[in-house]
Amino acid sequence: MSDSPLDRRTLLKSAIAGLVALPCAGLVREAEAADAPHLDEKDPLAVAMGYVHDAKKVDASKVPQYKPGSFCHNCVQLVGKEGDEWRPCNLFPGKLVDKDGWCKVWVLKPGAKVG
Repeated sequence: MSDSPLDRRTLLKSAIAGLVALPCAGLVREAEAADAPHLDEKDPLAVAMGYVHDAKKVDASKVPQYKPGSFCHNCVQLVGKEGDEWRPCNLFPGKLVDKDGWCKVWVLKPGAKVG
């Protein structure tokens, strides 16, 4: 046996315990998010990111990053339960965004379609 404080068996047990804990952490985050406040469009971070609750109101001539058909619900940053109107976003911790919203950091979710 090895004299190392982290032998292979201990390392494997720790890795498995960590993998088991990951889904549980996600459930806690979603439960906490359900009580989170809605993001205010006037919030300094929301203003910096160009966030709006309704992507259809974005003036494409003033915001070159905007692509028609891009919404929070088809962005890779949106998390939470599919179909919920207000959901957590990785960019705005502790706040919920409108699924029909948009911001300058929008990136198409893999497998999603614009439109």
